[in-house]
Amino acid sequence: MSDASKRRLRWWHLVFLVLLIVGTILIVHQHANNPYHHNHGMVFGTLYNITYQHESDIQPEIDSVLHQVDYSLSPFNPESVISHINSNSDMKTDTMFRDVFELSMRVSEVTNGAFDITVAPLVNAWGFGFKNGTMPNSHAVDSLLQLVGYRKVHLSPRGEVSKSDPRIMLDCSAVAKGYGCDVVARLLRSHGIDNYMIEIGGEVVVRGQNERHQSWRIGVSKPVDDSLRVNTEQQAILSITDRALATSGNYRNFYYKDGQKYAHTIDPHTGYPVSHSLLSATVLARDCATADAYATAFMVLGADRAKQLLSTHDELQAYLISAAPDGSYEIWYSPALESKLLP
Repeated sequence: MSDASKRRLRWWHLVFLVLLIVGTILIVHQHANNPYHHNHGMVFGTLYNITYQHESDIQPEIDSVLHQVDYSLSPFNPESVISHINSNSDMKTDTMFRDVFELSMRVSEVTNGAFDITVAPLVNAWGFGFKNGTMPNSHAVDSLLQLVGYRKVHLSPRGEVSKSDPRIMLDCSAVAKGYGCDVVARLLRSHGIDNYMIEIGGEVVVRGQNERHQSWRIGVSKPVDDSLRVNTEQQAILSITDRALATSGNYRNFYYKDGQKYAHTIDPHTGYPVSHSLLSATVLARDCATADAYATAFMVLGADRAKQLLSTHDELQAYLISAAPDGSYEIWYSPALESKLLP
């Protein structure tokens, strides 16, 4: 190649590089000027609030993917995949159900069954007991325990569920809201959206920055013992981004009988409501389904055992609120959250 040809080639390389830089700047500038949209709605029997920066509002697409999650995982939808499995009418699954089932089995193994999607019969029995004041007796609990245990259900390579007993029922409610957040997050990322906050019934996924060009501010609710009003009191505010957060708590779901306070969280091992002092567990993880599952598991394990598990799982952080003997709150949080707590 002659010197003149080499010079022309270098010149075209330079022109191409300049055009690439200018084009990138224009795209970034255009994205930076996109408006933030605020979508609200109902799903899984609760409210959702989604904020994202994009050139257009895509709420119809958001509602569509959330409907798919409901169709897969809702035990209240008689046509859902999980409803067919529970009625033994069709044991075939879809991708969403398989995602949640496999995640649930992993968390069950790590927590030694503190998280268990087969606990539904016990939850239902105690739930009805809380409503009508007739608690299940020990015989009923022992009978139902025979239908509980995550090792009693399996997913075949062909995607079909098998149960050791056809009466076993599955309930993924403890992870569905978190999974819904993750599904919406995937949708937003597929649109090239880098700044968003997704909240479904208190479970949250955030990425990028808010409208003030800051990390997202997410509150940890104070465990106020009052089920008659919406709790807006915050125990702490976390400044986070590129993270998922889920909270589980007993402070509003309980029942008094003969002076005894019963929590709605049922221990899958004993069949009875938990009796420790942990009021709420907020868990941060890479995805919200995982955070949701561990938050539920921690409410079964209690604060001490939750801390032990956290000490060997650096990918998780938690903010735990327990009841002290004098009625005050005992606060514990992962050291990694120190820098994320706002004064």
